Amino acid sequence: MDKPYLKKYCKISKFTVWIVNGKYIRNNLDEEFTNFGQHYRFSFIPINEFWIDKEYDGGGEEKFYIDHLLVEHRLMSKGISYIDALIIADKTELRERSKSSILLNEMKKKFKNKEIFKLIHKSLWKKYSINGLRVWIIRGELVRDRLFIDFTEGGHDKVYPFIPDGEIWIEDDLNPNERKFVLLHELHERNLMMKMKTGIDIKNGFSKLNKKYLHIYASAHNSASNLEYYCRHHLNYLDKKINIELNKIKNGRCPKRDKF
Repeated sequence: MDKPYLKKYCKISKFTVWIVNGKYIRNNLDEEFTNFGQHYRFSFIPINEFWIDKEYDGGGEEKFYIDHLLVEHRLMSKGISYIDALIIADKTELRERSKSSILLNEMKKKFKNKEIFKLIHKSLWKKYSINGLRVWIIRGELVRDRLFIDFTEGGHDKVYPFIPDGEIWIEDDLNPNERKFVLLHELHERNLMMKMKTGIDIKNGFSKLNKKYLHIYASAHNSASNLEYYCRHHLNYLDKKINIELNKIKNGRCPKRDKF
């Protein structure tokens, strides 16, 4: 194996993620290589590989870097500049880090004022609202103003404590052409999290959230990102994959409410 490679971390969609020797890369290939990279930023990285520098303080950030790299690679492959792709990818990474902070910092706020949800809910996406699941187009700016400053694109009740039970939110600022990709991500992630029970109540049990919950979220999110990426590059599968996730709910494979 060549010197930069230390170990294979995982496979996501068509990409192989490698843990690499950053010091060797900076000394021999490019001194600008820092925490991670992909082909369109560093041409010496094979096009279907992501490289992540080995962490020596316990690690744990790999999942955030992968989220970043998926976005950065997709945008730069379409001709978007590195700077513009970096800004968008940074927002994605920040959002995922913020979710982790919510869990680890024992978020205890409970939003009992139902009036705020009447303002947040903009329109019900009836086509995808089934069996007690309600998919709402919501006012993203209001969510960021009143509930969580880093909320973007979409979310569901198994990740965000402030989202009512049985709801998926898709923000109105999102390009309509992007909404079904985000919906697929949220449906798949939510279904997996409901399938992999932990016995922790996400709404009320934040004082003792454990590593098992965090592992389940990371696993479900990684799978959802993988599926979303695939469908972005195979558009003819998008509606089919959404229907598969909806059928899991219709057939009772993912109960409407569960403990996490």
